[in-house]
Amino acid sequence: MFKKKKVGSRSHSNKYGYLFVLPYAILFTIFILAPVVIAAALSFTNFNTIQAPGFVGLLNYINLITSDDTFMKFVLPNTVKYALIVGVGGYILSFLLAWALANMTKLPRTIFALVLYSPSMTSGVAMTVLWKIMFTGDQTGYINSWLMNLGIINEPVIWLVNADYLLPIIIIIGLWASMGVGFLSILAGLLNVDEELYEAAAIDGVRNRFQEMIYVTIPSMKPQMLFAAVMQIVNSFQNGTIATMLAGNPTPGYAGQLIVNHIEDYGFIRYEMGYAAAISVVLLLIVQIFSVVSTKLFGEKD
Repeated sequence: MFKKKKVGSRSHSNKYGYLFVLPYAILFTIFILAPVVIAAALSFTNFNTIQAPGFVGLLNYINLITSDDTFMKFVLPNTVKYALIVGVGGYILSFLLAWALANMTKLPRTIFALVLYSPSMTSGVAMTVLWKIMFTGDQTGYINSWLMNLGIINEPVIWLVNADYLLPIIIIIGLWASMGVGFLSILAGLLNVDEELYEAAAIDGVRNRFQEMIYVTIPSMKPQMLFAAVMQIVNSFQNGTIATMLAGNPTPGYAGQLIVNHIEDYGFIRYEMGYAAAISVVLLLIVQIFSVVSTKLFGEKD
């Protein structure tokens, strides 16, 4: 007779699994969870990085909504415009470009994918050098030179100081650099859709590529669409580097000021860390709302 071995508890049998997860859990706690908790706590204080934080309750949030004219008149509208055009517009553009590349053969698809993805890997310094040369405010700037040669303008435009042009320039650069990981995720999803689904759809009455996209392609790659949407939302709301590199912080007339720039202004220039933390919490809530909406649109129903 063989004796039955006593089966350990489920948690005991999974101890090695927990050990594998432990490094990620530690890094997540240190670099993500802890900073969020600390920022939320500091948002209820008056903290200048030198003296000990003093509890002020909801005063920072009240001042942000009622007294911060810069935030309400410039920062919030600029951020909404940027997020809608670069976030939503860039997401749609990523899908359309990925869909076009998916219909190419392997070699040209690889080349064009690399060309479209490379701007997202460009460092802030390299980006600044490139676009500052393009928008230099004298006749040596490429944009001014082209427009003057075409007779569209008679004298150079100081692009990066003029409040009418600064935000559109930032949006253009944001779109240029928006073909990042989300774009590659969509492209990978398109290339892995089961061809038999298209054949079945053709039997059921699908007659053109647009109908294939609506009824077959998008429903078949919802995980990739969701990942790309979340990445696009996060990147569009946290991208304040462009404005700072091009025009400094604060930008002229606050024309290109985004929420991230406002946080940097109060946190690292004015050293009002409690107030900056309150702004960062508001930004986190906005990103969370958009992420929930994206999950509702592209998440699996079951």
